[in-house]
Order: sequence, then C-alpha cells, then structure tokens
Amino acid sequence: MKLGARILKTGIAIILSLFLAHLLELPSPVFAGIAAIFAVQPTIYRSYISVMEQVQGNVIGAAIAVVFVLMLGNNFIIIGLAAILLITLNLKLNLESTISLSLVTLISIMVTPGDDFIEFALLRFSAIIIGVISAFIVNLVFLPPKYENKLYQKNAGLTEEISKWIRISTRHASEHQLLKADIEKLREGIMKLEHLYMMYKEERDYFKKNSLAKSRKLVVYRQMITTTKKALDTLKRLHRYENEIHHMPETFQEAIQHQLDCAINHHEQVMLKYIGKIKTETTIYEVHECLNKKELFELFLSQQKEFTESDNQVLYHMMQLVSVIMEYGEQIEHLDTLITSFHSYHKSDELVIVEPNQD
Repeated sequence: MKLGARILKTGIAIILSLFLAHLLELPSPVFAGIAAIFAVQPTIYRSYISVMEQVQGNVIGAAIAVVFVLMLGNNFIIIGLAAILLITLNLKLNLESTISLSLVTLISIMVTPGDDFIEFALLRFSAIIIGVISAFIVNLVFLPPKYENKLYQKNAGLTEEISKWIRISTRHASEHQLLKADIEKLREGIMKLEHLYMMYKEERDYFKKNSLAKSRKLVVYRQMITTTKKALDTLKRLHRYENEIHHMPETFQEAIQHQLDCAINHHEQVMLKYIGKIKTETTIYEVHECLNKKELFELFLSQQKEFTESDNQVLYHMMQLVSVIMEYGEQIEHLDTLITSFHSYHKSDELVIVEPNQD
C-alpha cells in the first residue's frame, strides 16, 4: 500500500502541532494534534478557507463555553445546552465545517473549570488554534497537489475505457451484463472526474500570466468532461438499444459502426493533441471518410421506408441513437477547436504527464 499525499500531510501536521505546543509549554498539546487532523485540506485554497472558518468557529465555541461556565456552571445539562447553541450559531453563520472542532473546544473548556478558569480557557483555545495553523503551514509548504495531472489522467483513462466498449458494442461482441456493470463504474468515474475538476479549479495562481492560462485551461477541461460524458451517453444508448440495432438493415449498422469509429478516433487524437503528442495543426483521422451530420440523418430517414408502422418504436429508439452520436461528434469538434485555440496562445504551456500518486 502506497502512502498518499493526504496521509503524509496529516502525519506531518500532527507532528508540527505537537512540537509547537510543547515548545510553547501548553498544558494540553493533545488538542493541538486533534485540531491539526480536522484542519488538513486537499488544496491550499481550501486550507486557507478552513483556517478562516475554524478560527471563527472556535472563537464562538470558546466564548460560549466561558459565558456558560461563568453564568450557569458546568453541569452536564448545561454543557449540552451550550453545544446546542454553538451548533445553531455555526449553522446560521454558514460554518458547518467547523462544528466538530468547535465542539471539541467548547467541551474541553467547560469540563474542567477551576480558580484560573479564564487562563485555562485561553490555553485550550490557543492549543487548538496552533493545530489549525500547523495544518495550514503543512498544506502550504509540503507536497502541493498536482490536480491538473490527475484530472487529465483520469479523463484520458475514462475516454480509453469508453472507446473500447463502443468499439466492442458496435461489433456486437459485448457481454450484456458485464457492460451494464462497467457502465455503472464509468458513471462513478465521471463523478470523481468532476470532483477533481473542482479541486483543480480551486487551486490558485499568483501570477497574472499563469492565471490567464489557468482560466483557458478550465474551459478546455470543462469541455473535456462534457465530451467524455457524451461518449458515455452514446455507450449507454448502444447498450440499451442493442436489440433494436440488430433489427436495422446491415448497411445502417455498418454506417453507425464506421461513424463511431471516426468519432472515437478523433476524440482520442484530440486528447493527445492537448499534451503535445500530436501537432496542433495535424488531424490523423480521415474526415472525408466519415459521414457528416446531414448525411447521417438522411441515412436514418431513408430507413423508414423499409419499416412498417409496427416498427415505429425501433425507429424512435434509433432516432435517439443517431441524435446522441451527432451530439458526441459536435462536442469533440468543439473540444478540438478549444485545444487548438489554447495552444495558439500558450504554445509552451503543455502538460507534462507523470505517474499519479495514490491518495
């Protein structure tokens, strides 16, 4: 089992928080370690937001704990009421992510009142803030995530898997139940892909030049995801209407197969074009051998003459299949245009693919 960046960062954050708490001779360094665990985030931007929110949430928690103890004591019922008030306030202030740690702050302060209660409360609060700051320092300095690389790798992997299944399905060689299970896995993969996109979007660039390139890359990656989703939609239609396709004339089946071969070849080559493995001005797939949208639609319409009214359901389903194939082709063309445009403005800004770390 490999150690991912998140695991290592959590361990380093705990070490740093306990070290700082010990260096400052705080009486309860364990709370600094606990706070560090809660505050570790996947991106620098999220870490910054987390620090701001955790400080606010824990100030509220400490303040409520002090007020309740001084006014009402620290009976277990009082502690529960204070916790209810804290949760309510955090929800009202949109600080949901701080609830767990601010409750730790509240309980740690309320359970042990004494003669030097205010000083004790400040020390507990300080220990927790040190843990939060330690996690932020670790996020800022150690193992910065490379979400762009992960995003491209995930997208390319899904495209390859979907393309493989489309090729198999158009040749009527797929096993129905196995493909059904794989479609569900691919759907989950798309959800993870969109999560990676959000992580990459949250990464901040501190130079205007990089920021401009990042904005254009976000547009390209958004279209990459849209195109991959449309490829999956096409595969779903092929799987769902497998029997109906068998009822269509062989010429139509061959045309669909050829058109999809053209589309997935184009899609794969566009993905390679983005990382510089194919020249921007080059297109390997044979455009003149593929049907354009009008020709594909006319071919579908011509099939109606060969079917009776009882076959309307088959034609209706084939219309959906032809429609999604046309949409898939349009999304690929749009992605191609965006990538060509991106490289015309940022010729030297190519993604260097490295093996992804296991998180």
